[in-house]
Amino acid sequence: MRSCEEVPRYGLKDVTNDKVSSQQGNQGIQVKLKLIRCDALVVNDIHVDATDNSSNVFFKAAASPFFKPQSLSRCFNNNAKLVSKKRGFACSALYRPDVQIKEEGLPETLDYRVFFVDNSGKKVSPWHDIPLHVGDGAFNFIVEIPKETSAKMEVATDEVYTPIKQDTKKGKLRYYPYNINWNYGLLPQTWEDPSFANPEVDGAFGDNDPVDVVEIGESRGNVGQLMKVKPLGCLAMIDEGELDWKIIAISLDDPRASLVNDVDDVEKHFPGTLTAIRDWFRDYKIPDGKPANNFGLGNKAANKEYALKVITETNESWAKLVKRSTPAGELSLV
Repeated sequence: MRSCEEVPRYGLKDVTNDKVSSQQGNQGIQVKLKLIRCDALVVNDIHVDATDNSSNVFFKAAASPFFKPQSLSRCFNNNAKLVSKKRGFACSALYRPDVQIKEEGLPETLDYRVFFVDNSGKKVSPWHDIPLHVGDGAFNFIVEIPKETSAKMEVATDEVYTPIKQDTKKGKLRYYPYNINWNYGLLPQTWEDPSFANPEVDGAFGDNDPVDVVEIGESRGNVGQLMKVKPLGCLAMIDEGELDWKIIAISLDDPRASLVNDVDDVEKHFPGTLTAIRDWFRDYKIPDGKPANNFGLGNKAANKEYALKVITETNESWAKLVKRSTPAGELSLV
């Protein structure tokens, strides 16, 4: 998320009277909306603080490089919702960010980085600047590790612009002991809070990372690729005492995407996949001499509704993180 000082001048549609107005960036972006009262929400990738003034609410938004003012006005015009004080987001994004990847260094070296740049060539963060929502219940998914590969690629949450790099241990590049059989990566604008002990999963604390996604479609992704996915369920993996959610999802472009809408559909149309995912993540550390990972929630995959709950809660945690109401530690918020 960028500060208001970095927001250029935009023409904005005033959704109360269809007039077009413009506000200087260093004054924030102000939009008037009648009869919607709330304290805070995240619309697209914009964190919005609201103050109630009689029947009107004035929103001053800090926008990312991808912000398109028509998205905000359309969102309020067509999808405005009452927002509780505890919700982290209220309506769906109505656009797809225009980003490209820029590689620096050579793959499978310590210096290799995959940066994300906007259409002006400016570096942006895949974690903070790419919106979570893409509308109609779908989400942006960023591929870190393509299926049938073993290099342990991950977003570098402690580096400026959070590029994707290959993980290391004691100065050496890390690899899984065998290929992963699905596209693996993260949901942007989510964060598993390490200070929160989840009472539903044995009191395990978050692992201080974005939420992981296991995408089960047939196509092999590429490092840094954005996919539109729909969640189908989730696994509550506990890795060395830390909670590490695995959202099970499928690309909307997959030929079988229309057949699967919840966790039971996965077993029907992708038989054995849920068990294979659980077993893979349970056992992948054993060849290195470490114990098997455990799973909460009865060792079973929870349904789509529960997965959406996890996404909502971790999006709210991320919003607190970037507002600095939660300590960031060594995490990069740029």
